[in-house]
Amino acid sequence: QRNIQNLPIDIQTSKLLDWLVDRRHCNLKWQSAVKVIREKINAAIQDMPENEEIKALLSGSCSSAKTFMLLLSRNVSYEGPALRRQLAKAQQLQQELSRREVECQSSAADLRERYYAACKQYGITGENVPRELQALVKDLPAVLDEVGKDAARLEEQIQLYAAFTNFAELLSLRLPHQDPGSGGIDWGDSAEAPIEIEIVDVGTDCPEGVARGEDALTVLENPQSRSRFIDQLMELEVFLTQRLTEMREEGDVVAMSQFQQAPSVIQGQTCEHIQAMLSEVQDLLGRLTSLRMQHLFMIHASPRYVERVSEMLRQKMKQADILVLKGATMAEKRQEALQEQSRLEPRVDLLAGCTRELQKLIEADISKRYHNRPVNLMGVNI
Repeated sequence: QRNIQNLPIDIQTSKLLDWLVDRRHCNLKWQSAVKVIREKINAAIQDMPENEEIKALLSGSCSSAKTFMLLLSRNVSYEGPALRRQLAKAQQLQQELSRREVECQSSAADLRERYYAACKQYGITGENVPRELQALVKDLPAVLDEVGKDAARLEEQIQLYAAFTNFAELLSLRLPHQDPGSGGIDWGDSAEAPIEIEIVDVGTDCPEGVARGEDALTVLENPQSRSRFIDQLMELEVFLTQRLTEMREEGDVVAMSQFQQAPSVIQGQTCEHIQAMLSEVQDLLGRLTSLRMQHLFMIHASPRYVERVSEMLRQKMKQADILVLKGATMAEKRQEALQEQSRLEPRVDLLAGCTRELQKLIEADISKRYHNRPVNLMGVNI
């Protein structure tokens, strides 16, 4: 008997009502008797300090477990999980908004970086794009004049190319049994149409009268003549590159004997000198075909190009500004979610405290009915 007295009574909270009904501690019409107590507990739950009136109701005339078992069950099954879900949603929303805020800031920074990188390609600061682009064109004549002066120094490269072309033509005449179209190198130097590279004056001198349209442009300002000039430079670059490769390779006896008959301007060349001449041509070609020069030529040829470039750059900055505003909105919403979390956490703690108090009262009431045996309500979690 003494050992049975010390055995605890374990009751699952979800089965508490059935447990009470089965043991005739309450009948099936008990709900109508707890309306007053539920109203007072709902009022008191808003402020957790101990309420003597409710304590008297719970421990006095309505001390049986049937009067507040439903409150405990509701807290455990509905109120608690609902508050927990709201709290988890607020926390998850904060994480999501924080992630999106960082993404907006990162994307905005990337767009601004791309904006200034594009401005750097055009050679402007980006403070006033249309005005800066128009100002660049003013420097174009001076740049082209400098290119023209450097192009005039390519006389040695042109003489070498002409000498090699004539020598190759002479070799083809001395070797009649070789068909030029049977696998040999076609230098494009047929006797009917010999190729010549001529560096023309790229200055601004013009005959008497007023030139209009393309006639008013210098050689390098005119798109067609500039394109031909660049083609000639590229042809010269290919020739010097090929010649440098041939000189660095070990030639056969026949090739060596053939070049012994070449003019002195060909025989007297060294790999280092050919490399120096090639560098000059490549430098000049790079300056004319650089991305910045292409933009300058487009700006010079079409005023609407300035408008298109300005609009393109403006859109990048506009998108960056939109993302900054969007990031600020995400920050505001995240702050609201944080405030919601701060509002819910005290309510969860309050509900948990009230539920623990109900649990103790129910356990004490049932314990009295079973000669003070220990009672444990299982599954009471908020």
